[in-house]
Parts: sequence; structure tokens; C-alpha cells
Amino acid sequence: MKLKILLIVNSVVLSLSGLSALLIPNIVLLMYGVVPNSSVSLMAQYSALGSITIGLVTWFSRNIDYSQAHRTLIPALLITHVIGTIISVLGTISGIMKVGWPVVGLYFAFSLGYSYFQFFKTKSS
Repeated sequence: MKLKILLIVNSVVLSLSGLSALLIPNIVLLMYGVVPNSSVSLMAQYSALGSITIGLVTWFSRNIDYSQAHRTLIPALLITHVIGTIISVLGTISGIMKVGWPVVGLYFAFSLGYSYFQFFKTKSS
């Protein structure tokens, strides 16, 4: 796997999910089984801003030099996606997100991808 591909996929997935949550928060909340209200919708839009930010950072970083990415970008994205996995698992098992396992799966997949580049991939391989 190439880092550039992971960054592009990460960018597309998070940008699209962020834009949808920003523009149609009530529909997105209902898709995950969360009952929307004005406060929850506002928080969803703030959360969407974070997803859009990660999408933009990964898109604009897609051509980054691997050694620089290994020191800066990969650890940050790995930590972000691990925390996202934990939050999603807690939200799903608590019943707050009725349909949260796909979100858990996405965060976990990205966590595995960035773990590979952080801990197993060397510059020469």
C-alpha cells in the first residue's frame, strides 16, 4: 500500500462525511439512529468541521515526503483515528448511536493503515 493512496481515501471519506453532516445534520444523525434536536445538530456540525479539516489536511498532504510524514502527519492521524475508534465504540455500545458499527469499522481501518506506516513500513520497503 502507498501512503498517498491512504491519504486520498482518508480525504475523500472524511470530506464527504463532513460535508454531509455540515449541510444536512438531521438526516445524517437519523442515519446513525441518533434523535436530532437543535443542540445535537449544532454539535454534529462542529464535528463535521473536524472531519472536513482532516479531509483537507490529508488531501493537501498527499504528496508529502515519507520521512517528513513519518515524523509528523502519520502519528497525528494515527492518534486521531484511534480516538475516533474508541469514541465510536463507546457511542455504539452505549446505544447512543444505533447504527455505529460502520463508523467504528472506518476509524479502525484507518487506524490500521496509519499503524502500518508508523510501525511496519520502512522508507526502503
